[in-house]
Amino acid sequence: MSARQIVIVASGGANIASLQFALQRLEVESVVSADAAEIRAASHVILPGVGAAADAMSRLRQNRLDTLIPTLEQPVLGICLGMQLLHEASQEGDTRCLGIIPGRAARLAEAPDRPVPHMGWNTLEIRRPCPLLAVIAATVASTGYGAPFSACVQWRNFYGAQFHPERSAVVGARLLQNFLALTSSPP
Repeated sequence: MSARQIVIVASGGANIASLQFALQRLEVESVVSADAAEIRAASHVILPGVGAAADAMSRLRQNRLDTLIPTLEQPVLGICLGMQLLHEASQEGDTRCLGIIPGRAARLAEAPDRPVPHMGWNTLEIRRPCPLLAVIAATVASTGYGAPFSACVQWRNFYGAQFHPERSAVVGARLLQNFLALTSSPP
């Protein structure tokens, strides 16, 4: 893949620098941009995020990226909050999101033994095949934290990981490599 251009959407996420470093470790350069033309021309687009859905959507709307992102045809990876933003809505602040993936991101139920936000490691439960998880797992996956929730999603050329591959050592690096190996929209 000699002519790839990786664009990380400038969505205000706190994980942008660590994501760029993770890509550099894979010997892949990336740019951070909110420019619609640059995003549309990219071979791969990453929508990162840490924080609140309403704030992130506000930043995307300011740059008119809320209307651009759903039209993209190249592989798009939403990470953490970025994955939530791919859905129709978020329970957090009753926020309307990008509307790409049917459904609503719901807040995890808090309990004395399960603080929210959830930080830690989980085991994925395999659901169906997905190239994003090749060599890591055979399918798109869920996990549990009091109740099952989506850990990885795929809808056409849009992929999401609720966790942070840029902070997930060898497995995270492999997930990013798998994403970068995607060349077109799946059937």
